[in-house]
Amino acid sequence: MSVCFAGGGWRKAARSVNGGSCVEVASTRTAVVVRDSVDPAGPAVSYPARSWRAFLTQAKAGTLDTRREHRH
Repeated sequence: MSVCFAGGGWRKAARSVNGGSCVEVASTRTAVVVRDSVDPAGPAVSYPARSWRAFLTQAKAGTLDTRREHRH
């Protein structure tokens, strides 16, 4: 999928530290594109919007946190 965001629309986390290694995201109704904030002219990865929403849901729930202590 080819999506152009040359005019802007990129954003990064509010907690991002200046000069830190972060990713930036831009979105349309159907896709979310992710790039390295250190290399904005470099490659970007596109995900279907539905997949991105599922990823965020899991991340917010902590299900992707591998450092978390598992209790059974």
